Order: sequence, then structure tokens, then C-alpha cells
Amino acid sequence: MTPTGPAPTVAAHPAPAVDVVTLGESMVTFLPSRPGRLADVPSFDRAIGGAESNVACVLAAAGHTAKWVSRVGADGFGDHLTEAIGAYGVDTSAVQRDPTRPTGIYFRTASDRSTDAHEVAYYRTGSAASAMSRSTLDMAAVHSGRILHLSGITAALSPDCRSLLTTLTAPAPTRPLISFDVNYRAGLWPTPSEAGATLLTLARGADLVFVGEDEAEAAWGITGGPTAIRAALPEPRVLVVKNGSQGATAFEAASPTHPHPRTDARGRVGGCPPAADGVSTGSPSKATDSTPDRGRTPPGAHPPPTPREGDPTTARYSPTPREGDRTTASHPTDTITFVPALHVDVVAPVGAGDAFAAGFLSATLRGLPPRTRLRHGHLMAAAALTDPGDLGAPPSRDHTDRLAALDDDAWGTLRLGPGWTHTADRAQEEVPTP
Repeated sequence: MTPTGPAPTVAAHPAPAVDVVTLGESMVTFLPSRPGRLADVPSFDRAIGGAESNVACVLAAAGHTAKWVSRVGADGFGDHLTEAIGAYGVDTSAVQRDPTRPTGIYFRTASDRSTDAHEVAYYRTGSAASAMSRSTLDMAAVHSGRILHLSGITAALSPDCRSLLTTLTAPAPTRPLISFDVNYRAGLWPTPSEAGATLLTLARGADLVFVGEDEAEAAWGITGGPTAIRAALPEPRVLVVKNGSQGATAFEAASPTHPHPRTDARGRVGGCPPAADGVSTGSPSKATDSTPDRGRTPPGAHPPPTPREGDPTTARYSPTPREGDRTTASHPTDTITFVPALHVDVVAPVGAGDAFAAGFLSATLRGLPPRTRLRHGHLMAAAALTDPGDLGAPPSRDHTDRLAALDDDAWGTLRLGPGWTHTADRAQEEVPTP
């Protein structure tokens, strides 16, 4: 059954300048001219890539106001990044130029990232973005949006970056809604234990969290599916758990996890009006011992309590959920919504997670219900999956709304291939499968 009632909305903190601010490193990306080992590829095409700037570009292309905050070198690659991202309609005025550190770049092969043949060569150590901190960024710009979107990649770049994200996700009376994509990249972290503990702390401080089931297992050892992940992350008001080609599950609490958040004289949590989906812009305090899972205890977490019969946090996740299902198995106040992924003719998987987050945030800003938010995420991800670069041209808002409104049967048989975002009326773009 699909949740009913008035759609949740995002209420802004005082005088927001833009809808969404994203903060993180973007790099110049070199895409191979043909398949093969990096040693064998004769030439590369230049593009741009970066989780947070990808989100900003998709949101801007979808009609929202977006600002990207970062640091780049005072070099030609820094010029290219700011110009290319700005061309999407993203505000880059808060991007700092560093005369002593370079802009990051990377090269990748054309192979799927899931295969052993795939290669990525990063040249980002000591980059300008790795020096991001409270003293090197325009913090007024960082806090100028209705939503501040962050990712775990930034925390991995340097101790200064980790300190910055810890500060931004800490409780504050006037902070914007914090969106956090775990984006676990093992190769960027000094040790797995440091990665797990840091990412868990940052996720617990956010209002809206995106995480893949594979990431939760790799970073925290959680293997029990979405409900086990929710049990380890009870604090975020909204948790989105992605399972690749299977689909995504959204957990949305009907009320703050902690019953006594700080409120002002008008009952506004943290001194601010409620933000996305009713999420308070003031962060609740950290949980104490409510972190059970069916794998090992995540780094930095307290040991799980002994399961008791009937304890809602010990319920097992159904491996065959139905779209729009609602349960309250893992959290007493949660609405749980599962939406299956689309059938997509994949060209390249790079950037799909960022596009999904952008689609979900776009629908959140518009006050749409959970099922529709997840569908917008899947549609934006499909746009990225059917494009060879990190950024695929998103469908128009009308096109997205029309597809998101399909009935369950039509959604389940929809198939999207390269070029489907360009013209909504071409029959071959949307091919129902038997």
C-alpha cells in the first residue's frame, strides 16, 4: 500500500540563497577513446567528474538552484572545471582558487567498474580540494542552501576535510538540512576501521542518508539488508538504502528518533522550521546503544543489544518486497517504501549513484511522497547509466513526472536505453518488455 496524506515539504531556514549547496572535490576526468588497458589507450577525451558537483549539475539541469563549494588549483584544469560546471547553471562563485596546489585529475578505462579489467588512475593527492577546511572556504556560502549535500569521499581526502565534515554534521540550531551520501571508497582511506568509524559518525549526524547495501557491508560489516542498516542508523529522519539493479528502500520516521529535541518558543526543532519531509534542521543527539545488525558491530558503534522476541529491531528483511509496501519492522515510527529499479541498457555505471541522489533530492524539494522520490531517483540514475560520461543529460521535469506516475505494471515493464532522455515521444526510448 502506498502512503497517503499531504506530501511532505522542505521549509527553508532564514533567507536561503539556493535550493541545494554541495561541497566536495571535482576533478577533470579523462575518458578513453576506445576499450583496453590504460597502457594501450592512445588518447582520451576530457570531461568532469566529482560526486558532489555531479549532484549539483543534475539538480540545476532539473530546474533547481544549486551552488557548488570547493577548491581548485589556479590552473587550466581549475578553469575548465568551474566553467564546465557553471555551464550547467550551477553557481560556482564560492569555489576558491589555490595558487600552490593543483586541481585533481583522473583517468579511467572504458570497462565496467565491477570487473577486474577496470582501471582508474587518480592524481589527487595534495590537490587543492584536499585543503578544504573552515578557514579555506566561504562558510556563509556553505550554509546558504535549503539543503547541504555532502559525501564520504570528502572525508577521506585529508584530516582537515574530515574535521570539516564532522563540524558540518554536528548539531547546530540554524544548519540547513544535511544530506549525506556514504560513498565509501576503500582506496581513499588510511585504514578500513578509520573509514567505518568516520562514515558511521557522519551518517548518524545527517538528516537524510544514502547508502548502498554493498557499502554498508564493506564499511560496517552489516549483511542483514535494509532493516539491519536502519537498525545501525536510527538517527537520520530519512534513510535510503540502494541495492543496485534490484531497487531502493526508503525509511522515513514519522517523528524525530529522540523524543526531546531542542525547540524554540514556537515549537520549531533546533530553532528552525522543519526541513525536508518534516526533517528537523536541528540534528538530534546521538543514539546510545540502538545499533543492532546481523553482521559484526560497525566500527565506532556500541555492541548490539541481546535480541528479544517481538523486538522490532530484530525483524528480518523480506527478500521479495513489493513496490509501495509499508511496514514498521525496523523502527517504530518508520514508513518503509520499496521501489524496484528500472530495466536499463547500461552504457557506463559511473555517476549513477550521484544522479539517484539528485533525483531524490529534487523530488524532496518539491514535497513529493516517498514512492515518487524513489522513482525520480531511479529515473535520474537511468539517465546516467545510459550515457558514457559521469553526467548524463537528465530528462525534462514533465517527462520525469510522467514516467514517475506510471502504474506498477507499466513501471515494471519500462525499459530505457541510450538517448531516452532527449525526446519523450520516440517509441523506441521506452520499450515495454513482456
